[in-house]
Amino acid sequence: MNCDNYPTNEKLRLAALAEYDIAHSNTDEDYDELTFLAAKILEVPIAQISIIGKEKIWFKSAYGSDLKELSRKNSMCQYAILQKNEQLILNKAQASEQFQVTSKFYNKNLQFYAGKPLVNDKGHAIAVFSIWDTKPRELNHYQQRALNALANQAMNLLEFRKQNNKLYEVQKKLKLKYRELERFSSVVSHDIKSPLANIISLAELIKDENQGKFNKDTEQYLKFLVESSYSLRNYVDGILSYYRSDHIFQRDLEDVNLDELLKKVADLYQVSEDIKIEYPTNVRLYRVNKAALTQIFMNLISNALKYNEKKLRKIEINFTKSEDCYQFAVKDNGNGISPENLDKIFDLFITLDVNDREGNPGSGIGLATVKKLIANMKGEISVKSKPGEGSTFQFKIRRL
Repeated sequence: MNCDNYPTNEKLRLAALAEYDIAHSNTDEDYDELTFLAAKILEVPIAQISIIGKEKIWFKSAYGSDLKELSRKNSMCQYAILQKNEQLILNKAQASEQFQVTSKFYNKNLQFYAGKPLVNDKGHAIAVFSIWDTKPRELNHYQQRALNALANQAMNLLEFRKQNNKLYEVQKKLKLKYRELERFSSVVSHDIKSPLANIISLAELIKDENQGKFNKDTEQYLKFLVESSYSLRNYVDGILSYYRSDHIFQRDLEDVNLDELLKKVADLYQVSEDIKIEYPTNVRLYRVNKAALTQIFMNLISNALKYNEKKLRKIEINFTKSEDCYQFAVKDNGNGISPENLDKIFDLFITLDVNDREGNPGSGIGLATVKKLIANMKGEISVKSKPGEGSTFQFKIRRL
């Protein structure tokens, strides 16, 4: 039997093998369990998953042997990969030279070999799942099927590793792009905010120092200039807040008293008699991201108060829990949201052409940030609303 022949697609086969990045990788329990099962089910002393390199054979897993690698030349695995997708089953008499060479490496009198090539979807045999025995034998139909099934699982593991490596590389590139985007947004926002602050200051100064000197049109233009500048500043701050929100999740999880958290948030807004905020007491949350949860409630409460023309602005916060989730509801008596806009409000940069009670337009960033924070906490958010009657934002986060 001539084992010196190489597959006709050897260059492509080696290129395919390189994509798996498997040669000389660390030991892996999943592969070891497969060779263990092969040895026990087929009752053989040696079971291996052999990676066929250019000149060497390296064992990803080897049950019953401490051998790490051997020369590819004149090896049984070299011949096995020529069988394409078929099993190779031989006793010593059929390939005595190869058995003698291999017996010397293993220090055993090997008499039987069976190997199944691990072939990828392009038809390239990159490895062999093989067994050795010290006595001549045959494999019955079920034993051959078992060897085939174990080999298929080994190939599935190799494919999983390959796809996982690709995913890891994509994640690395995405993280790099995201950091570049963060730096870009920070630099651009800073470069916008500095001259913007000067515009606001100068416009306010001109208005204050020239009271009564301008006609109504000029005064109105100055007012528009200041209002537009403030709107742009809020928009820039919103962009920074959105792209920095991921940093919140670098903080440790902690146990939180919900009423203490909500009291601190409510105290920021409950500064006049026309605002009433109710929230639950005696609620303990375990292993949550306090900073993220605080930001979510700040955004929802702020929105509820800004878009409310009632004489008494009321917000009611409710809490329930299930086996898997913490569930919250933020209900207000504000202006409400029209049905055609309910699906839009969580989209980044989407505004509804609606001004708040101070006449300022929205930025389309606040609720997008809320949705992003909740998604990072393995949760989801929804809203129910009737124009003129108010809205209820319901969200849940996963219990850890």
